[in-house]
Amino acid sequence: MRGAVLVAVAAAVGNLLQGWDNATIAGAVLYIKREFALESQPAVEGLVVAMSLIGATIITTFSGPVSDVVGRRPMLIASSLLYFAGGLIMLWSPNVYVLLLARLVDGFGVGLAVTLVPVYISETSPPEIRGRLNTLPQFTGSGGMFMSYCMIFAMTLSPSPNWRVMLGVLFLPSLLYLFVTVFYLPESPRWLVSKGRMKEARVVLEMLRGREDVSGEMALLVEGLGTGGDTEIEDYVVGPSEGDAGENEQARDTVTLYGPEQGLSWVAQPVAGGRGSMLGSSLGLQASRHGSMYEQMKDPVVALLGSVHERLPESGGGAAGSMRGSTLFPNLGSMLSVNERPGGDWDEENVQPADEEEDEEYLSDDGKDEDDGLQAPLLSRQSTDVEVKNEASSGQMTMQRHSSIGGVETASTMGIGGGWQLAWKWTEKVGPDGVKRGAVKRMYLHEEAEAAPGGDAGGGGSGDAPPSPYVHAAALVSRSMLYTKDVLIGQSPTEPAFANPPEAVAAAATTGPVWRELLEPGVRHALFCGITIQILQQFSGINGVLYYTPQILDQAGVSVLLASLGLSGDSTSILISGLTTLLMLPSIGVAMRLMDVSGRRALLLWTLPVLVASLAVLVVANVVPMAATAHAALSTGSVIVYFCCFVMGFGPIPNILCAEIFPTRVRGLCIAICSLTFWLGDIAVTYSLPVMLSSVGLAGVFAFYAAVCCVALVFVAFKVPETKGLPLEVIIEFFNVGAKAGTLPDDEFHAET
Repeated sequence: MRGAVLVAVAAAVGNLLQGWDNATIAGAVLYIKREFALESQPAVEGLVVAMSLIGATIITTFSGPVSDVVGRRPMLIASSLLYFAGGLIMLWSPNVYVLLLARLVDGFGVGLAVTLVPVYISETSPPEIRGRLNTLPQFTGSGGMFMSYCMIFAMTLSPSPNWRVMLGVLFLPSLLYLFVTVFYLPESPRWLVSKGRMKEARVVLEMLRGREDVSGEMALLVEGLGTGGDTEIEDYVVGPSEGDAGENEQARDTVTLYGPEQGLSWVAQPVAGGRGSMLGSSLGLQASRHGSMYEQMKDPVVALLGSVHERLPESGGGAAGSMRGSTLFPNLGSMLSVNERPGGDWDEENVQPADEEEDEEYLSDDGKDEDDGLQAPLLSRQSTDVEVKNEASSGQMTMQRHSSIGGVETASTMGIGGGWQLAWKWTEKVGPDGVKRGAVKRMYLHEEAEAAPGGDAGGGGSGDAPPSPYVHAAALVSRSMLYTKDVLIGQSPTEPAFANPPEAVAAAATTGPVWRELLEPGVRHALFCGITIQILQQFSGINGVLYYTPQILDQAGVSVLLASLGLSGDSTSILISGLTTLLMLPSIGVAMRLMDVSGRRALLLWTLPVLVASLAVLVVANVVPMAATAHAALSTGSVIVYFCCFVMGFGPIPNILCAEIFPTRVRGLCIAICSLTFWLGDIAVTYSLPVMLSSVGLAGVFAFYAAVCCVALVFVAFKVPETKGLPLEVIIEFFNVGAKAGTLPDDEFHAET
């Protein structure tokens, strides 16, 4: 996973610059207002500080949709250029008007970085470490603030600190960011697939994953392009195919499932009732009148994803193992594993069919494969066991199904992360014209804990008894983005023939996101979650506590103690802020460790009560008369605890969630809406602080923030799902299912499911 980690670290440099900028303006404004005599012009002084915020808000309104059209990487390059230009202009700044322009340009860079870096990291990271990597922006942002405070503190010790150097030095680290965005960062593979650039996406995925076995993930990215909400939950008992259906006829209701690699097929027996799986039973319980009041009030998406994570088996092979498809799904992963393929690597864009006529059908013959990935099939022909053997004997293919139970290390393209497997089922129907047409359904399979007929579904057993090859699997089934060719009756070619991504993918490659797709139930559901959590984060008090930290600690006696060391008032204020920022870094490190272990939802549920308690203590410290020592201890301890818990949960998680819960086609647009909410909330909180302080005082402000944190705790408990370890496309399907469950009456819902 080294490629994905290095790319995430490089992208997070943009947030380091944002943290650097926030800290430098906090220190430089002390000297700016003296040089330009802004003491009598508080509006201009506030505008100097807020202009970066205004610039970020302006550019956020269109950064997401533009990134959906031109790509994530060009927008990150633009961010680095804006940082560089803003730093140079601030270094020059002959008057306050040029300084305001520089701050506006710098704000454009900040807005692009804050909006798109989490999206970029989410789209390039493996599911198992996506949360950890997406916590990097919070870490680098706080690290940038600390480094900037150190620089400013050193400069304040000189006789005449230069604020232009404080602000303008930003252009130096921005050069590093420009270098990595231009020469190192690849384009997001999900964005490339959405534009039909399949070959480029495959190359990027191979680099990010450090392996050539990315066929399953490539197929996953194509299937994730849709925004429709027709997803259903079905239950199956899945087992290996026993040969050609003509010679060994299966049960009437048994269906054949196919994987994204040639030669991978198996059979599935539908489970009657559809309530045997953890997903079906969880959704049925939530939609019914049974269960506790808490269970009934929880969002369907919360209930569904909660049931998945509660039933996940322990992973012994790490992230890499589950990505290969055999750690969390041992039996099914074994069935879908294949041997090394001699004679060169096979991929979907250089398949050699049996004859020239098929070659014309499956591959482009106009030489445009390199330029237009849509002309080459994403998935090629699928085969049964017998057909694989026949083709192998004729020299066309030497792939065989192989079991990993015997200890042989195998590679599976079926695993898509988090214990999920990607497959397709298809049904045939003969039309009046005598043409047999296939309807394709895409399936995300997840192994169940209970045993399936025929043995132990978990892959275990007693004594020396071999594990059963059959597993009970829940499936999220939806319309596929792929399709099959017509087959005339009497013909027996290899089936199903998955051809090029259909017209829907071609349309995605040429048109931008459509606003009406925001009205899809699953997208609306996700937008409500993302917008609300961004609003609650801003009104939870981080800006107020951060802005008034020096005042709080001064009242507690800390700044007086530091002043006794011979420091000036300016140096003391900067040093206190720097020390507070330093304390955040180990807390963010803990959050990075827990983000993919405990999960996003769990971290929020643990840290929000601590935020409420710390704010309550600050209220008490500002209302109840007490000894100076007790006041200092309570105030200082509460501020430290508040900051540490905030950066562990409510700081990074809203941006992480917003980057995970939207479909690829409209992810940039939805992120822009959530980010705009973030910046507008930031402005509202910042400019309401003086009014609130004059009306209710500092204790009243902290009491208001504590109340908002209580509301946030309730919202998280009922509305925020756990997304750790799941592929982005699977998360989106859960929102589709949850939206459907939440809008249908009980009787109609039960009838459909």
